Amino acid sequence: MPPSRREFLKWSVLGLSASAWPMRMLAHDMDDMKPKMGGGALCKHMVADQAKVPRLLNPMQLKPFVDPLPLPPVLNASDGKVLQVSMKETEQKLHRDLPPTRVWTYGGCMPGPTIEVQSGKVARIDWRNDLPAKHFLPIDHHIHGAEKDKPEVRGIVHVHGARVQTDSDGYPDDWYVPGQSRLHMYPNKQDAAALWYHDHAMGINRLNIYAGLFGNLIIRDEHEQSLNLPHGEFEIPLTLSDRLLTQDAQLYYPVSGNSEAPWVSEVFGDAMLVNGALLPYLEVQPRRYRFRVLNAANARFFHLKLAGERPFQQIGSDQGLLSAPLTQKAVLIAPAERVDLVVDFSTMAGQHIALYNDALPIMQFRVGGGNVRDGSVVPAVLRDIPRMPESAATNQRLMTLDEYDDCVAEPMLMLLNGKRWHEPVTEKPVLGSTEIWSFVNLTDDTHPIHLHLVRFQILDRRRFDQGEWLASKTIRYTGAPEPPLPNEMGWKDIVQASPGVVTRIIVRFDGYVGKYVWHCHLLEHEANEMMRPFEVVPA
Repeated sequence: MPPSRREFLKWSVLGLSASAWPMRMLAHDMDDMKPKMGGGALCKHMVADQAKVPRLLNPMQLKPFVDPLPLPPVLNASDGKVLQVSMKETEQKLHRDLPPTRVWTYGGCMPGPTIEVQSGKVARIDWRNDLPAKHFLPIDHHIHGAEKDKPEVRGIVHVHGARVQTDSDGYPDDWYVPGQSRLHMYPNKQDAAALWYHDHAMGINRLNIYAGLFGNLIIRDEHEQSLNLPHGEFEIPLTLSDRLLTQDAQLYYPVSGNSEAPWVSEVFGDAMLVNGALLPYLEVQPRRYRFRVLNAANARFFHLKLAGERPFQQIGSDQGLLSAPLTQKAVLIAPAERVDLVVDFSTMAGQHIALYNDALPIMQFRVGGGNVRDGSVVPAVLRDIPRMPESAATNQRLMTLDEYDDCVAEPMLMLLNGKRWHEPVTEKPVLGSTEIWSFVNLTDDTHPIHLHLVRFQILDRRRFDQGEWLASKTIRYTGAPEPPLPNEMGWKDIVQASPGVVTRIIVRFDGYVGKYVWHCHLLEHEANEMMRPFEVVPA
């Protein structure tokens, strides 16, 4: 039998998972669940009809640190010309001792090219779909947006963290098929930051991203460039993801065992990839380096640290620089989050230093010897980030994060505010207004919540009595408000909403009118209804 949700997590020994699994809410009315079900009226769960699982590769048996870290090509999109980027299938070696792996890519590599733009300069990107007509990963046709009457292969590109008009945002229903393309315009009227682009097609983006459709987009501005941070060859993207591989090194996406409903609630792999490579190494000089770290995994949280708990500096998060650098010995990154790190290798000349995810290494830095001139600096002040006062908010919204399980604690459905994707829009913030959104987490998962279009600040987190909420829809706090962590004090577009906690953010809805989305960025959750539209309306 393929592993159950709980059993599958036992495989997730390489780093932090997103979840723990005591029983949550029982799904009392799941009549729209069409797959084969077993149990009584109040105990419906899927019955497996498939038992075949391919033999999987054990990455621990591979020789580590034999491949140099791949560096995706850099494309400039601020010169006024239309940049063309194609989605296409290719093969890519993930490790020296493995055969090539079939992947879907932007621009022929996984991750896709690093696209650089200048703040205030319009970028035009023509995203072309040149993928095959059939998908090579298992589609669940009972997920909304992935029904059998839809084409198997569809794509739409979302630049995560970008402030754009809705027709260029990558709205999940705006997908298009192989042979078609879509021209998106990015005004880039925002601060320097490390954004990223990925597929957002309704119902199958979890599969498309797992197949390899993601890449980095960097916004530059004059202020950041004036700081003399490490740059050029000393600024390196580190894009993290995890995969399951068959013994012949092909991607394996786990399934439930029910052929009519193969969806699983989370996907964790034991093959940890950095820039699409297994256990690579990077040769560095004994000087400062800047690492733009992205978690592009479907569900895995990465807990990063250097060997020997050597310190490093965090200088930025999702939406750009922090106000001041923070000295850290470890950092936790949820799916879709970014962290901007500076590592000073000047005291490590001649050493080999591993980067760890919890207890196991994922890459190695090989520090050269000799004396190297380093003209870069990390200023004590990076930028001014005024805190948004709660008094600026003209509206407050209470949003529940819901999960419905069957009687054996297997998840069947995830919702936001108890509503499905296709139900009428209930959140209609006014353009230019400021709101406080409170996420009431009724599950046992930490959900990374993302709002399109906007950036926000985290206000606080506060524990509450879940039983009282379920009984009376009343919030009774059981602890004092906890401020965001120091590295969460900058501008964000992802917030980790912890279980049993009300997490509050304050957000100004600047930008454009139109429909956008907010969702959990655990991709399997997002695919199974944990995504809702919101509409910014004119003042």
